[in-house]
Amino acid sequence: MSDEKDFVMKDGGAEEKKGPAEEATGKASATGEANLPKIDFATFVFSLNSSVLVHLGQIGDPATGEKARNLTLAKQTIDILAMLEEKTKGNLTDDEAAMLKNILYDLRIIYVRESG
Repeated sequence: MSDEKDFVMKDGGAEEKKGPAEEATGKASATGEANLPKIDFATFVFSLNSSVLVHLGQIGDPATGEKARNLTLAKQTIDILAMLEEKTKGNLTDDEAAMLKNILYDLRIIYVRESG
């Protein structure tokens, strides 16, 4: 799988991404397009974790900076993480499995505390 290429969408078509030297920095490029970080399982799980923390009112919404609770969305996203844990069982590295287990534990504890 090492011959897989990363692609970016530009003007309705896909173009091959440049080399690692030009990898994402999180800043906008000269054309104004955001360079996003490379997505792997860990960054995907951390993204969902951040969403739950926003919905639990633990951190501010990235767009507004405001903290607001939405326990329904928090629970739904926790359930998505639990489904990922179940569906990927046996296919994750030990580190990935431990990370997901720990994140789920922490989010569930916060959820119970916030919903009580």
